[in-house]
Amino acid sequence: MPLIAVRNVHKSYGAPAGLVRVLRGVSLTVEQRALCAIVGPSGSGKSTFLAIVGGLDAPSAGEVYVGGHALHRMSPGERARFRAAHIGFVFQSNNLIPVLTAAENVALPLSLRRLTARERSLRVERLLDEVGLRKEAGRRPAELSGGQQQRVGIARALVTGPALVLADEPTAHLDSQTGLEVMALLRTINATRGTAFVFSTHDPAIESIADARIVLRDGIVVPAVRTTEMNGPCRPASTSACATFSGIHVGR
Repeated sequence: MPLIAVRNVHKSYGAPAGLVRVLRGVSLTVEQRALCAIVGPSGSGKSTFLAIVGGLDAPSAGEVYVGGHALHRMSPGERARFRAAHIGFVFQSNNLIPVLTAAENVALPLSLRRLTARERSLRVERLLDEVGLRKEAGRRPAELSGGQQQRVGIARALVTGPALVLADEPTAHLDSQTGLEVMALLRTINATRGTAFVFSTHDPAIESIADARIVLRDGIVVPAVRTTEMNGPCRPASTSACATFSGIHVGR
């Protein structure tokens, strides 16, 4: 079973000037343990696609399955509970709470879990160590660099043990070297934990970290071939990573 299966998904928004069609029949699958970049020009539908796969928004039409669960059939409340249990998010601006320490920010998603204080503390400590911030556990976001803040955000996304983490332009607010370091961390976590990462980016250097890519243009999936704007073909981890599925198939 693929981790993500999206079938003929459309998304439109009402606007004073008329209906805005953002996604226009997107179909694709992403396998377990994938490290996948979503690329395309501004306005191509990348953020909308991630929001729908993450259960933050519902499609106007079509089917969305994550881990075999039909998100398109869920109510907003059901999607919220599903997100909390199964999906991690890494944001552009990290969305850390300024008054909380790094450790407290990482622990936030565990607030609804039935864990003892000791279990919660050990899990947070292990993750901060994994992202190289064990010594910064007691610092607040303002006392951390941009790269360190994003590492805290990554630890927070992983603390519930999700099979899937979605990241919308996770390096957009970082300098190029720090961005590459953050993405190298995602690759390491993908290899060691088996967590699937699907992230959007405009940066060819960041895109090159991924094993495969999905190209969106004007709300549709474009075959991952060389173009003047997207350099390089789909880079599969194996021969199965970019097969056709009335769209594309990304996996290992």
